[in-house]
Amino acid sequence: MLGSLASTPLIAKTPASATPVAAWPNRPVRLVVTFAPGGSTDLVARLLAQGLQDRLGQPVIVENRAGAGGTTATAHVARAEPDGYTYVFSSVSVMAVGPALYRNIQYDPMRDFAHVALVCYTHQVFVANPQFEGRNLADLIRLSRATPGGLDMASSGAGSLNHLFIVHFANTTGARLNHVAYRGAGPAMTAVISGEVPLMSDSLPSAASYIRQGMVRPLGTPGAQRSQQFPEIPTFKEQGVDIVGGSWFGLATPAGTPRAIVERMNREVRAVLATSKVRDRLSEFVATPGNLSVEEFTDLVQRDYNHWGPIVKASGAVVD
Repeated sequence: MLGSLASTPLIAKTPASATPVAAWPNRPVRLVVTFAPGGSTDLVARLLAQGLQDRLGQPVIVENRAGAGGTTATAHVARAEPDGYTYVFSSVSVMAVGPALYRNIQYDPMRDFAHVALVCYTHQVFVANPQFEGRNLADLIRLSRATPGGLDMASSGAGSLNHLFIVHFANTTGARLNHVAYRGAGPAMTAVISGEVPLMSDSLPSAASYIRQGMVRPLGTPGAQRSQQFPEIPTFKEQGVDIVGGSWFGLATPAGTPRAIVERMNREVRAVLATSKVRDRLSEFVATPGNLSVEEFTDLVQRDYNHWGPIVKASGAVVD
C-alpha cells in the first residue's frame, strides 16, 4: 500500500523564492482542521490558533474540512501555495495510517509536507467491562487463548488507530482477538459497558470519563510513560508487552515553504504550548503538550509512517 505512493504525481509548487520571508506574516494564516467543529480536536486547534494569533499579530483562521478520515483536507493543504500561510492540523491518522489505508491517496506525507511542530500527544488504552475476569494484559492474553474462538474486542471502526492497536497487540503477543468494528467510539464504548463485547481499544481522552466513573476497567496503555492524568494505569512495556505508541496532533505545511518560516512557526507553537493556560487546557483533554524541534517532529512522523503501514496491511483494511 505504501509503495503505491511512489507513483503519485508530484504536486506543483510555487518557488519558495517568491515568498517575502522577512515580511511574514503580513496577512491572515489559515489552519485547516480535518474534523468537524465542536469536538476535542477542533477545540485544541482553536486554542492553538488563538495563541498563535496573539503572537503573530495576524488572524489565524480555522477552517474545518471533515471527511475521508481527514485525507481530503490533508490533500487540499498539500496543493496549497508553499508560502507559510496554510497549515493542516495533522495527526498520526492522516500522516501514518491514511496513506496505507486509502487506496487512492492524493499525497505523500513525507514528500509533500514540511512537518512544522508537534502540538500534543495522547495515550491509547485497552479497557474491559468491569465483569471481565482479567485484570491485566497477561490475563487478557491467557483468557483469549483459553476461550474457544478467542475474545471479541471493539474499536471505533475498521482501519482506525484503535483497530490497528488490536492487530499490533495480537501479532506481538499471540493473543486471539476478534476485532468488532463500530461506527465511532461512542457506540463501541456502549457495547463494552453493556457487556455486548468484553474489551475495547480506545484513545484515553475518549475513555477517560468512563474509567473515572468505574464503568470500564483499564488494562494498560502503550504510552512510553504512564499518563500524567492516569498514573495508576500501567504501560504495556511494564507488563512485558513490547509495544509503544500513541496518537499525536501537529502542524504541517506544504513542502517548499521557506525553512525560515517553518522554523519561526515551530518556535511560536512551542511558546504557545508552554503557557500555563494552554497546558492546563490540554490536561483537561488528557493530552500532553509537544516540545519538539522541526527535525525531531519530522523524525517522529517518519517513524510512524514506516511503522503503521505494515500493520494496516496485516489488518486487511482498505478504503477506496
